[in-house]
Formats: sequence, structure tokens, C-alpha cells
Amino acid sequence: MSHPDAFREIDRTADPAAIVAALETRGRDAAQRRMRMPFLRAVPIRRRDTVLEVGCGTGVILRDLIPLVGRGGRLAGVDVSRTALRAARRYCRGTGISLRHGDGAKLPFTDDGFDVTLAITVMLHVADPAAVVREMARVTRPGGRVAVQDQDFGTVALAHPDGRLTDRILRGVVEHLYEEPCSGRRLPALLREAGLDNIRWRADVYQERALTPYMQAFLGRRAENAVRFGLVDERQAQAWLDGIEAYARAGTFVFTVNYVGAIGIKR
Repeated sequence: MSHPDAFREIDRTADPAAIVAALETRGRDAAQRRMRMPFLRAVPIRRRDTVLEVGCGTGVILRDLIPLVGRGGRLAGVDVSRTALRAARRYCRGTGISLRHGDGAKLPFTDDGFDVTLAITVMLHVADPAAVVREMARVTRPGGRVAVQDQDFGTVALAHPDGRLTDRILRGVVEHLYEEPCSGRRLPALLREAGLDNIRWRADVYQERALTPYMQAFLGRRAENAVRFGLVDERQAQAWLDGIEAYARAGTFVFTVNYVGAIGIKR
């Protein structure tokens, strides 16, 4: 039986292409990009760096990095989903980005090969985050940077006329989907446990004031999962979505969640 988190085992879901499309929609969302770019610059990603992204999905972030590393840089991505990699190869065609199939807990790269290793919104979805961070450290050169960023679903705020129903859905769904819904705040400790030094962290806020395509899809999946997990019935789920749309029409839609990023240096 597949894991309830569809993003953990994309290729085993009923419609892998739909999950991959959701990744691309999120990656292209303007508010998402405004939130993640300051973290990438803070790592920092420098010109001529060799960078590996673990859990690269459709390659959205790798494409963000092209102007940061410049012509002398080298970008590589690895993902466990073959469906996501097929999409990434299509979107990254002609860029020189190298893409490989592999598990983040057993990376198909030699020791000390990269200046920077990244995992963006990945740790929430993997079975053993500590193992992935250890592997990231292994393939990073001494003095190189290991950087991770993740949502912290303990910090979600959504304006809605029914606050209790909102809490039931948003809190209940993440408790069913993820072993550690508040994974963002755990990231600095993961880097420390992997033996990394000079650990820095920052919180960046994803905030949206309109019901964009990404937000609509995200909240729609939350409603579907709330029904699937028996938290609400279909009538309640639809009433919840109707309340969101009413706020959006009135111009009072508000959604925020913290993304925590941590950066460490390999000894």
C-alpha cells in the first residue's frame, strides 16, 4: 500500500502526472519564488559553483540557479521519481543541467564532489531525513555548504469564517500525511547531527492574498484528504472551500506559512 503522502511515492500514485504537474505549478507560483529566492542567495550560491539538488522534482529550482552559477557552474539534480525526472528533462532541455535517478538516502555520487548540496521542501516527505542529510554532507566537499529548506505546518494561518473547521482540516490532514508536520524547525538540528559546522538558519514566509491556481489546488487537496481521512464529510469539505472562495471574492483572503531554511558547512 502506498504512503498517504502522494509526494513521497509519486510513481506509485494513481495519477503520477497530476502530482508532477502540481510540483511545477507550485514552483512557478510567483509568491513561492519570492519566498525561496532569498534563501538560495543566503546559502550562498556563487558563480562557478557545482551544485546538487536532492529531490529536484521537475527542476524548477535548478532552473532558478542557472543565472546564479553562471557559465562556469555545474548543476545536477537527483530524484527518486522517474515521472518527475521525465518532466525535468523536458523542462531543462538545452540548459546543461545533469539529471539522475536515485534515492536521497543513497546518492549515486562520489564523496566530496559538490560545492553546494540543496534539498528544498524534501525532508517533510522522506522516511529518514537524517540519512538524506548525511548523504548530502558526504557528497559535499570540505568547506562546502549543505542547505535545506522545508515548510513548517505548525505555522499555517488561513483566514476563514469557520476557524474551528479550518483547524480540524489543516491540522488533521498534516498529522495523517507526515511523520513530522513541523519539520521546518527541525532542520538546524538535522544539520548539527550530521556533523556540519557554522549552522545558520532563517525563516521566510510564504504569503498569499489571492486564491491563485497554486493556492486553489493546495487547499483543494487538503479538503479531499480531510474527507479521505474521515476528518469531515463531503458536505463540510465543500462548505470549507466555499468559505475560502467567499473570502477571495471579498478581497480578504489571507494564507501564510513559515519556511525554515538551515545552512551548514562541511568540516
